[in-house]
Order: sequence, then C-alpha cells, then structure tokens
Amino acid sequence: MNRILAVLLLLTATVLSGCASSSPELRPYTAEETRELAEEYHAKKAELLGPSQKNVGYDERGEMNAERTVQLPGRPI
Repeated sequence: MNRILAVLLLLTATVLSGCASSSPELRPYTAEETRELAEEYHAKKAELLGPSQKNVGYDERGEMNAERTVQLPGRPI
C-alpha cells in the first residue's frame, strides 16, 4: 500500500512540475506583429458589429481634430 501511495505521489509531483515548467516564452511583440494583430482585431470587430458608422469629428487615425467643428442639432457653433 505504501509503495502504491509513494508511486502515485511521485507521479503526481512529476506531472505537476512538468506542467509548470512548460509555459510559453514571453517576449514583446514587434511593431509589425502589433499592426497585424490590430488589423485582425478591427476586422473581427467590424464583422461582429455589422456595418460601421463613420465617426464624425475624427480623423483617419481615430483621433479628435481640435480645429474641426461639429455642428450639433439645436446648438450654436
């Protein structure tokens, strides 16, 4: 009985130590990988949300343009 318990304990320890040591190597993404991931993200987001609506008051990069005025209905400029 003690041998079976010892073998099971040793096997469990071996399996757990193997799982803990096989984590993927973490490294920073390159600029190209970041751009590709962003494109994939936006493509999937557009697919899930359906037809996109143009953001009024934003430039091509998605940043607000301080020099551009947006006329809101019922409000003076």
